[in-house]
Amino acid sequence: MHAVILAGGKGVRLRPYTTALPKPLVPIGDQHAILEIVLRQLSTAGFTHCTVAIGHLGEIIRAYVGDGSQWGMNIDYAVEESPLGTMGPLLTLRERLPETFLVMNGDVLTDLDYADVLDRHRESGAPLTIATYARKVHIDFGVLTTRASKVVAFTEKPSMDYRVSMGVYGLSRSTLEGYTPGLPLGFDELVLDLLAAQDPPHAYEFDGYWLDIGRPDDYDRANAEFTTRKSMLLKGA
Repeated sequence: MHAVILAGGKGVRLRPYTTALPKPLVPIGDQHAILEIVLRQLSTAGFTHCTVAIGHLGEIIRAYVGDGSQWGMNIDYAVEESPLGTMGPLLTLRERLPETFLVMNGDVLTDLDYADVLDRHRESGAPLTIATYARKVHIDFGVLTTRASKVVAFTEKPSMDYRVSMGVYGLSRSTLEGYTPGLPLGFDELVLDLLAAQDPPHAYEFDGYWLDIGRPDDYDRANAEFTTRKSMLLKGA
């Protein structure tokens, strides 16, 4: 099985932690970088080949990860010379990839079964599979619905339930046909194109542990919780 890890972003929201380190290498706990945890999880799940898409401070990632032999994997790299969006780096890799593969952000902390995501993607026949997670937003204000300058409905401090993308995807190489390598391609653009073509993505619903280390408070929470969750996150590794 083959995985592509997207690790080329600048991690602007996580500054100052990412001033000198690429976001996937910020430490979790006392011993592990996020990217190391992800690679150990992928290896344990049976992935033997991984391509790491690098850009900002990419040489530090390359020096840290090496050829992947320390995790029993074959790791190669794709260099993003300019920002290409979430899916753009895959276009330049297309000929190096198998027909189905896993794509994920390099800053995800989760106990998701990556192999099962890819298996379910293959079984579904969908062009794209999106791992999803339930979120609830509490609105601290009374919400008004207005029409023609009149209040027609009112809800006091409602909650809204919705599902979000976890930043982990099963993807088919054929889904990337028709897009131009070297041009940016966002996840949002790809999903909207598939919906417009009436070829919708498959949703892989997950209710386990998931943190997207995108903001300082998420990062602080990950460090606070890692000691108690380490055996779960690195089981069998």
